Amino acid sequence: MAGLALALDLDGVLADTRPLWDAWLEDAARRTRVELDVPADREEAAVVLDGALGDWRPLLARFAADRAPLSIRPRPDTNAALRRIAAAGARIGVFSDAPRELAEIALAHAGAARQVEVVGTLAEVQAALGGEVVVIRLREELAGLR
Repeated sequence: MAGLALALDLDGVLADTRPLWDAWLEDAARRTRVELDVPADREEAAVVLDGALGDWRPLLARFAADRAPLSIRPRPDTNAALRRIAAAGARIGVFSDAPRELAEIALAHAGAARQVEVVGTLAEVQAALGGEVVVIRLREELAGLR
């Protein structure tokens, strides 16, 4: 696997961040008393949040850090596959539409942060890893790599 570059979908392979994101949106709307009608795509939602809340990212990071241990757990089989693939020389990136703050906290709580070289959007991960990148969107696809 030396020379192989993988781009893993955070939510599909490592940790589903959507419930934590939704809980934060609800909490933020309640605390700020601002109705947050944001798009489902979190990159687009970030633009709306910038206008509605201003500097919302530290609030998300604090919320996620407090609650991630309750909703994101390591998956031993997935982490074993990641360690095996990384030890074989593969370069690993993780992509998501989630804000980087949420993605990095999710990776840490999923126990996968050490094997991951880059985190960002799919385009950012592909650019950082260079060359041909294999995109993995489901946990089962990762488990099937040999």
